[in-house]
Amino acid sequence: MDEDTRYEAVRSRDARFDGAFFFAVETTGIYCRPSCPAVTPKRRNVRFFATAAAAQGSGFRACRRCRPDAAPGSAEWNVRADVVGRAMRLIGDGVVDREGVAGLAVRLGYSARQVQRQLTAELGAGPVALARAQRAHTARVLLQTTGLPITEIAFAAGFASVRQFNDTVRAVYAQTPTQLRAAAPRQGRTAAPGAGIPLRLAHRGPYHATAVFDLLEGEAVAGVEEVAGPPGGRTYRRTLRLPYGTGVVAVDERAGDTGRAGAVHPGGWLDARLHLTDPRDLTTAVQRLRRLFDLDSDPYAVDERLGADPRLAPLVAARPGVRAPGAADPEEYAVRALVGRTEAERLVRARGKSLDAPCGSLTHLFPEPAALADAPGPLGALAAALADGTVRLDPGADRDDAEEALLALPGVDGRTAAAIRSRALGDPDVAPPGVDVPDTWRPWRTYALHHLRAAEEPR
Repeated sequence: MDEDTRYEAVRSRDARFDGAFFFAVETTGIYCRPSCPAVTPKRRNVRFFATAAAAQGSGFRACRRCRPDAAPGSAEWNVRADVVGRAMRLIGDGVVDREGVAGLAVRLGYSARQVQRQLTAELGAGPVALARAQRAHTARVLLQTTGLPITEIAFAAGFASVRQFNDTVRAVYAQTPTQLRAAAPRQGRTAAPGAGIPLRLAHRGPYHATAVFDLLEGEAVAGVEEVAGPPGGRTYRRTLRLPYGTGVVAVDERAGDTGRAGAVHPGGWLDARLHLTDPRDLTTAVQRLRRLFDLDSDPYAVDERLGADPRLAPLVAARPGVRAPGAADPEEYAVRALVGRTEAERLVRARGKSLDAPCGSLTHLFPEPAALADAPGPLGALAAALADGTVRLDPGADRDDAEEALLALPGVDGRTAAAIRSRALGDPDVAPPGVDVPDTWRPWRTYALHHLRAAEEPR
């Protein structure tokens, strides 16, 4: 998009571009999402940025009306397989906070200087600035939804010091942490993360929740996952192994969120609640849920391409906003794709780690690859490869390299590798072997297969 086209999106308050870019107003010093309801600024006063971090780095503070830091993530990072796309997925997963820029560079196979140069050239912000913007958003969520002491929030959000935390919050929101907390309604605020952190997980455009929850319900592994409630009002719950501790998350289905076909939908959200043993895991847990529920997708681009195909057109019209769910734990999904649901449940009972405090029917964490490496046959080979890094499925993994490594393992056929690539690695354009998936559906062949699945057509 050129800047004139972006300005037209701002002038029409087009929510389809929320998260795809941000605009800032030089006369007010504020940056916003395109759908901001405030009076449209004059074109000569507007600057455009690819990321919130770039806007913050230029001295602009977040709008209090449209909360641009809470916009859905750009769908571009899920599609792109280059170093910038991989870096953005890793930063979103909290790698810079845990391992620094050096750790990010090692995972990408580049030098720290190369990563800094490429991100700055394309996005207007380097990895430190991008991680800082993410930490600020995490801090705001914790300030406004929990009763944690402000000092604890500073370190839970990933800041190195309370001073750094205070300076960042003031720079991004033009408020002190205390003022930011006071501005939020007390209703719904929890006393501590142990009571659960309530969140709204934003998405752009229509969201066909029925197909997503049907899929999750059909493959839920007892002890680790459950889906309860009637269709249209279901809740998906599962356990998570996180970098600093464990978590139990719950996400509610929202019925009737797709609207009418062809409409310009403003987007919406899924209600979620996170129970974390360590609040430092909030950023990682949120990103894993966003990947699982495919919340950063661009349904307009997907439906436009697939809706032009005669076979898919009626399916797209009937179900706008069909998503391609990912995986909350890529390594777990790889094991499940190999062994199947029944064997996965047996593995949970035999080798899964019991929760210190079971939550209803959720009693275990799925076993880590290292705990399965001594298993006989293909399972042991896959688990050992995951444990020693021969197969990498983290958000920054190279998808082609990962598929090649998977196919080199005994017992992993093309269909299993394709399933892992589409779900664990979030590739939106996977064509399983032996399935009629024409090139005209590219780059959204994964979504096309989900349309066919939702319609119960033969694939």
